[in-house]
Amino acid sequence: MARVPLINPEDVPGLADFAARIRGRRRGRVINVYRMLAHSPPLAQSWFEHVNAVRWETEIDGRLREIVIIRLAHASASAYVLRQHVPKLAEAEGLSAEACEALKDWRNSPLFDQRERAALAYADAMAAAAAVPEAAFRPLREHFDDREIVELTMLVGAYVSHVRVLGALEVDLEPDG
Repeated sequence: MARVPLINPEDVPGLADFAARIRGRRRGRVINVYRMLAHSPPLAQSWFEHVNAVRWETEIDGRLREIVIIRLAHASASAYVLRQHVPKLAEAEGLSAEACEALKDWRNSPLFDQRERAALAYADAMAAAAAVPEAAFRPLREHFDDREIVELTMLVGAYVSHVRVLGALEVDLEPDG
């Protein structure tokens, strides 16, 4: 059970339009993370804008984006993020159920190419510590330009934050369906 009660943004003065925007981007529903964040309207709105920008307004392709997000969810044991992304969002980006499962131990899986492996190593390094070793950063240069490196870094940073907020506040899983 969530440590902070979930509320409906429609019940917060001035958030009805925001709730409609969420519904437009989240399959017609106000998902629990926004029901929790609605306690702080400015943060709810900035979170929504930021997470949408790092997911949809970058040069990072959808398959890689989902690989990174799902890996971070496995690494942090974030059932909430896994429920949101597997299987629907992952499948929509061409990521099989087998690949999603393999992300638990991606280093021992043949399912990921060198570009994806470089991004995964970087994501793991970022999740482990604020300073990323050169050995984790250097391989990015072989596969990504400067913009993509910045965008990948922001994606990882956003989801490291995401899983920590969701975990700390024990946000309830979305119902199936």
